[in-house]
Amino acid sequence: MSLWVIIPVKPLRRSKSRLSDVLNEDERTLLNYHMLENTLSILKEIHNIDGVLVVSRDPGALALARTFEARTLQEDGEPGLNLALKRAVVVAKAYSANSIMVLPADLPLITCKEIESVIDKLDANNKMIISPDRRMSGTNMLIVSPVDLVEFSFGPGSFERHVRQAQAKGAHIDVYQLESIGLDIDLPEDLDLYQKMQVFHSKEFFKVGQQRGD
Repeated sequence: MSLWVIIPVKPLRRSKSRLSDVLNEDERTLLNYHMLENTLSILKEIHNIDGVLVVSRDPGALALARTFEARTLQEDGEPGLNLALKRAVVVAKAYSANSIMVLPADLPLITCKEIESVIDKLDANNKMIISPDRRMSGTNMLIVSPVDLVEFSFGPGSFERHVRQAQAKGAHIDVYQLESIGLDIDLPEDLDLYQKMQVFHSKEFFKVGQQRGD
């Protein structure tokens, strides 16, 4: 079973605008860069992934992806996450992918061991493995087999939408909840929680104010 990981990446300088009250533009860009770098480095260590595809309209993000030997897809035309993912799936299918994992780049606590444990659950066709965000609203990780099992519907409320689609197809559904996958950095409260969790994790990308001299 050939599994490809698709990482959608918004422009690094314009992403995470909802953090603007606590991080300036340069700080947000640096945070986005390091989270993408961390995600790529983790996936490179996982041997049962057949390919990684980064889709973005940001040349810097695509250049970083290529340093980790990931394939890249330049997003153009009408913007939108779900449309970009649909185009990326076409590319992955051209490389004979029959399973797809969609993994955002803003999950700073993920580890190789956890991602491998999720992949190990992909033991059948007509299956979806899904991990919600910590608010049980969005989708923080999605694996589908076959690749066209569901129509991607990322955004608020996507967890429920994806589950309903898979149910309608009669697919087997595994809901996989882990604190590390559930935490994405979108709001100041997410960043604050991430920083507090550094007591238990070795990775640390950013401290609010460290570049400002606060």
